[in-house]
Amino acid sequence: MISILLVDDHAIVREGYRALLAKQPGLQVIAEAGDGSQAYQQFKERQPDLTITDISLPGSSGLELIARIKQRQADAKILVFSMHQNPGFAGQALRAGALGYVTKSSPPEELLRAIQEVHAGRHVLSADIAQALALEKLGGKRIALETLTVREFEILRLLVDGCGNDDIARILNISPKTVGNCHYLIKRKLGVASDIELTRLAIKLNVLDLLELSAPVDSFPPG
Repeated sequence: MISILLVDDHAIVREGYRALLAKQPGLQVIAEAGDGSQAYQQFKERQPDLTITDISLPGSSGLELIARIKQRQADAKILVFSMHQNPGFAGQALRAGALGYVTKSSPPEELLRAIQEVHAGRHVLSADIAQALALEKLGGKRIALETLTVREFEILRLLVDGCGNDDIARILNISPKTVGNCHYLIKRKLGVASDIELTRLAIKLNVLDLLELSAPVDSFPPG
């Protein structure tokens, strides 16, 4: 029996996929969460075999959740199940530690197959993401975006969303100095000299469309 933690900020969505998974022999949803803080606590308490998470969560995104889970348990099996079809975002999720990325536009069978693959420790992508990733390798600035660490990518999306360094430090539970250092590195890696250029590039690369997160709230606590 594969025990599953299901993370999505829409209760109706969780209910639908819980019903789908309940019909499958060998799968059991043992916990649910609607945000990163709750998800991390449920992971610590319930120790699921597999975590299925969306990326767009209230507060810190699913990227941060993935990184926190992997920091706590290096061999944790995580599958991203998201509406976002941008390959740059899928790449960030995989670098954060997810083994699989499946879009919500995929047929149910693809999700079920991905669950088995990830549980077995294998990487898996839905067909649309695999194709898009291959095509994106042709784009120079996209490749530059992929050089960002998960933390830098998270800070980039918050910067473009209008957050200041102090706000970002509070949301991600890091120091303003660390945010400032990352801010500088982000601009250097992406080859821009100012925040205006950074914002223009982020818009061009659809960074805003990647996340579409709600207004930032306090980050989940450390530990």
